[in-house]
Amino acid sequence: MRYVIGIDQSTQGTKAVLVDEDGKLAGRTDKKHRQIVDQRGWVSHDLEEIYQNVLAAVREVIEQNGIAREAIAAIGISNQRETTAAWKKDGTPIGNAIVWQCARAKGIVERIRGTLAMPEIRTGKSLAQIIEEKTGLPLSPYFPAAKMAWLIENQIPEAEGGGRDQEAKAEGGDGTPKMRKAAGGACKFLLGTMDSWLLYRLTEGKAHKTDMSNASRTQLFNLENLQWDEELCGLFGVPVEALPQVCDSNEIFGFTTLEGYWKRPVPICGVMGDSHAALFAQGCHERGMVKATYGTGSSVMVNLGPRFIRSSHGLATSLAWGIDGTVDYVLEGNINYTGAVITWLQELGLITSPAEVEPAIAKANPQDTTVLVPAFTGLSAPYWDNEAKALLYGMSRTTGRAELIKAAVESIAFQVADVLKAMETDSGIPIRELRVDGGPTRNRYLMQFQSDIARVCVQVPEAEEFSALGAAYMAGMKAGLYEKERLFAKREGTVYSESMEKTERIRRYANWKQALEKSRN
Repeated sequence: MRYVIGIDQSTQGTKAVLVDEDGKLAGRTDKKHRQIVDQRGWVSHDLEEIYQNVLAAVREVIEQNGIAREAIAAIGISNQRETTAAWKKDGTPIGNAIVWQCARAKGIVERIRGTLAMPEIRTGKSLAQIIEEKTGLPLSPYFPAAKMAWLIENQIPEAEGGGRDQEAKAEGGDGTPKMRKAAGGACKFLLGTMDSWLLYRLTEGKAHKTDMSNASRTQLFNLENLQWDEELCGLFGVPVEALPQVCDSNEIFGFTTLEGYWKRPVPICGVMGDSHAALFAQGCHERGMVKATYGTGSSVMVNLGPRFIRSSHGLATSLAWGIDGTVDYVLEGNINYTGAVITWLQELGLITSPAEVEPAIAKANPQDTTVLVPAFTGLSAPYWDNEAKALLYGMSRTTGRAELIKAAVESIAFQVADVLKAMETDSGIPIRELRVDGGPTRNRYLMQFQSDIARVCVQVPEAEEFSALGAAYMAGMKAGLYEKERLFAKREGTVYSESMEKTERIRRYANWKQALEKSRN
């Protein structure tokens, strides 16, 4: 028996999964890493800690499952997408990585949005419009472009004019450096997302690469010519020479011995961002297929096939993957509060664990009209309203604990349904099936309500860990261990179909829209 290792380097930790010749999960090991949050709310990760966790997780999942070292045929990597790192060419980290959640680069974004007017005069378009047209992404400190600019200006001594003391410099205050052109010539430092950092260290500096999916999330990659955009790199002050080579997602990125653990180097031949890897593992390989990952937040993706479609309804366009010289595009909606709503219920003391949610909902009054809009930090896709406020709407004197829990769970499905409607409008593709994964999908009430309110067939698979599995599947196919048709031929799980009366669905959705309107006024 031969196996593939899937590494999922996520926000909270790193997991290594062992996948057998039939594509089944045979073992798993998890390693948590520190969440470094300072008094300003800046969120960082220790790059060396994460790399050492990857080494330890891979070794442990092999040894704890009694697998011979030489039985490993290939490695795949999925990663938290927008977290951004800088390091020297000898592999030494330059400070900590900036986590995707961190908005410390917002001053750079506002500087670009407000002070550079020449392109606006030349084209009649704002810089934000130009950036979104090229990259499919709205101008935001969420994406690596601004994070890389911040690293260059504050944390990288090797950068020309960079490396200022980040404690001494107040962003947006006196001494804020002006945007400048990217430095030319050979760079003494390298930049990338977490996949590039791990590839560089695992291959002992031989591979500075990334894949199409991760590149498409940087806000520096042109989605039409599929290359780093020199104009955008210059705008953000990011040297093109510091960026990784962009490859197909099923490229042989390099080989690793895991620092001497293997005598024979093992190929790393599958790399994707975590949401893209989940889309692949779900079998959403054709145009119009949709998946939703329910986690702390949610990522909803529809495969657009080979056509680049720009969203006009609050979604982002990215690349699903590149395989053998061909790319698929996706529309994606990211929602901030889905599984986090369940955590909020725990914080309020309404539940002590997620296991209490379904029994509570069963006791709720079905006629209660309470709606929760979980805009605790504003609203994300497809609304993008930072000023929206969280609220409870439609309560009556008899509304109690069970009704509040029910409203919280239903808010997850309403938000996903709104993203699906935006996808249908942007793409012209009718959505009839939704493939789902993540912890909240175990909630049967939520899955049935999702089917009812979005009018889709919801498929909940038996398998879990789809990000790690997607990377492993991609790598195993490249290594010749898997045949795609056989790997994805059989799907086991639970299917939920629409059963709510039309008048009830219309009433419930109208209540949601009324509550949404109130939260935004």
